[in-house]
Amino acid sequence: MSNDFKTLVQMRRSHRKFTDEEIDPEQVKLILRAALMSPTSKGVRAWQFVVVDDKMDLEKLSDAKTMGGQFIKGAAMAVVVLGDPMQNDCWVEDGTIAAISMQYQAEDLGLGSCWVQMRGRGLSDGTTADTVIRGILDIPENMSVLCVVAFGHKADVRQPQNEDKLKWENVHVGKY
Repeated sequence: MSNDFKTLVQMRRSHRKFTDEEIDPEQVKLILRAALMSPTSKGVRAWQFVVVDDKMDLEKLSDAKTMGGQFIKGAAMAVVVLGDPMQNDCWVEDGTIAAISMQYQAEDLGLGSCWVQMRGRGLSDGTTADTVIRGILDIPENMSVLCVVAFGHKADVRQPQNEDKLKWENVHVGKY
């Protein structure tokens, strides 16, 4: 557990390997609370979240796109982040803020997480990840899938972010 935000940001790394241990319901609630408290454009809070802990559904989600999501099947749970593009033109940004808020909360609880991009991704036959996930979870037509965030107890050790590798040259003050 971290004791300040500076440390939390440095310690949060993507984890794709998880133990078989389930996540405590109170921890799940805290993760979702972080999403629900995240800032949104005009305070609309138009995102929706689908919590998935059924092993069969996690496995199906892991196959929603050709590459990069296979590890979802090993997670204790995943949260599918959705938005309604017709209700809020900032749905991608709002969902992204909610997703990273959940990831920071998970890290603070000692849990691992990893973002899996789904918007704009799909299968080699042209089927979109959005279509696949919509079918698995009965998502209404007006909602679009942004990402899936996988959560679980860490089964690997990742070193903290290396302060010496920060790209300060990418920061421009005043003008580019």
